[in-house]
Amino acid sequence: QVQLVESGGGLVQPGDSLRLSCVASGQSIGSHNMGWFRQAPGKDRQFVAGITWGGREYIGNSMKHRFTISREDAKNTVYLRMNNLKPEDTATYFCAFQSRDGVIVSDSTYDYWGQGTQVTVIR
Repeated sequence: QVQLVESGGGLVQPGDSLRLSCVASGQSIGSHNMGWFRQAPGKDRQFVAGITWGGREYIGNSMKHRFTISREDAKNTVYLRMNNLKPEDTATYFCAFQSRDGVIVSDSTYDYWGQGTQVTVIR
């Protein structure tokens, strides 16, 4: 029903920046909370950032002051700006969509997920 396609990942050096994009199709994101999660090999899926349909922003604790989430509903797109990337940010980053309002930091409240985009931070 809802398809999410992430883009913008890549291989970068520590201190670099990236902007990830998530384009949704099949349904408008305008009345839905959206989130970004990441998962590294051998680790649990981790909350990165979320944004409500009203524009309230949430950033994961370890990403505060470095990452920013935004949305452009006219383009059905959510963005994740990542600054000052560190090797521990290396992971696959997933975009997610909440069909019904729920706890923004809980991955179990999201109904649709993108395929992920890889971010690798190495020197």
